[in-house]
Amino acid sequence: MASPVLIIAAADDWPTDRVVVELERRGVEVFRMDTADFPLQLALAGRIDQGQAWTGDLATEHRTVELSRVGAVYYRAPGAFRFPAGMSGPEERFAAAQARAGLGGVLSALECRWVNHPTAMARAEYKPVQLAAARACGLNIPPTLITNRPGDVVAFATDTGGPIVCKPVASPILIEDGQLKSVYTQRLTLDDLEDLRGIDTTAHLFQAWVSKAYEVRLTVIGERMFAAAIHAGSEAAHEDWRSDYGSLSYTMTTVTEEVAAGMRRLMERLQLRYGAADFVVSPDGRWTFLEINPCGQWDWIQGATDLPIAEALADELQGVA
Repeated sequence: MASPVLIIAAADDWPTDRVVVELERRGVEVFRMDTADFPLQLALAGRIDQGQAWTGDLATEHRTVELSRVGAVYYRAPGAFRFPAGMSGPEERFAAAQARAGLGGVLSALECRWVNHPTAMARAEYKPVQLAAARACGLNIPPTLITNRPGDVVAFATDTGGPIVCKPVASPILIEDGQLKSVYTQRLTLDDLEDLRGIDTTAHLFQAWVSKAYEVRLTVIGERMFAAAIHAGSEAAHEDWRSDYGSLSYTMTTVTEEVAAGMRRLMERLQLRYGAADFVVSPDGRWTFLEINPCGQWDWIQGATDLPIAEALADELQGVA
């Protein structure tokens, strides 16, 4: 009997639904869970001893999966643990730490195919790590500064001799007054450089502006690469395409062998089987690496281009070449 695939994702993550549907269409047994279900709707019993590795099961009211049978895990941004009502703040924090070390620890110890393993994802999410790894793997990167000293920003702008941009070092999403907000890449003007108040409050990332003909979202799954050119239809989108999705158009494109080889080395170095990488392509055809997201969105690219990304994820989880 084929090994089941364990899906660990938020219950309302609809791109994951597409992967589940594709796997079930192929007759693959799927056990889907969200860490937000633990411990109220999800139970864990795991055991290890000298004679055998981790055994036991995960169980909901309706389904059970034996840990030792799991052949692959698809891990994608599950929710926070939820605990019984009435616990104090310190009790919840203690319980969350125990759940993370217990449930998370047992799952992380499963020796099977991961897309992606959470420890690899956690390290790969650091942009300084990505940039150093991309450079070492032969990919072009833009000159980059991370600092909280305003004077260093001015020196960096002078040294690069051209426009620079400021962007978040980590997730660009924040919640303020109950509203979801995004911080976009911003090209700095001379006026901005004369007033850098606030830079000293936290770390900021600055990069040399790269002249662009278009950008590429390169989705890498195992050994396969799916490249979609993103064409900006507005000034805002030209600066950061995430700021104006409505103006974007997409075409399928090909990856140069140099970039493909660099990406293969990068994925191996970061121990990733899935990654959504962003590149700028200059008017003369030069590809410049910006970042890679080990949990990046892909569904909208598949919808716009018909690239078979969900199918490739299912292949990877099944171990199909």
